[in-house]
Amino acid sequence: MDAAMNCPKCNSEHAYQDGVLWVCPECAHEWSTDAAAAAESAQEAGVRDAHGNPLTDGDSVIVIKDLKVKGSSSVVKGGTKVRNIRLTEGSDGHNIACKIDGIGAMNLKSEFVKKA
Repeated sequence: MDAAMNCPKCNSEHAYQDGVLWVCPECAHEWSTDAAAAAESAQEAGVRDAHGNPLTDGDSVIVIKDLKVKGSSSVVKGGTKVRNIRLTEGSDGHNIACKIDGIGAMNLKSEFVKKA
């Protein structure tokens, strides 16, 4: 059996097809090959900056506008360069984790940065 039919959750080789779904007997995960293809194409889209450039972990970005820091009177000024970003899955749209000098660790939305 090829690696494409291994369970995407636990990578078990014992997955079997049941109608249109694939089933993993070890972790009880069910998936369809159509959903797997859609997930792969969504992953290819990835996180993009305000200008549509793809971002990856470790990139440097520049903040394009002044951003208020929630819960503080501080402001991240437009033009601030942020180094060594980490991409995250934020449910609230904050998909960049970073550390900004003078402010500390925070999360940013990719729509407010451009790739440096």
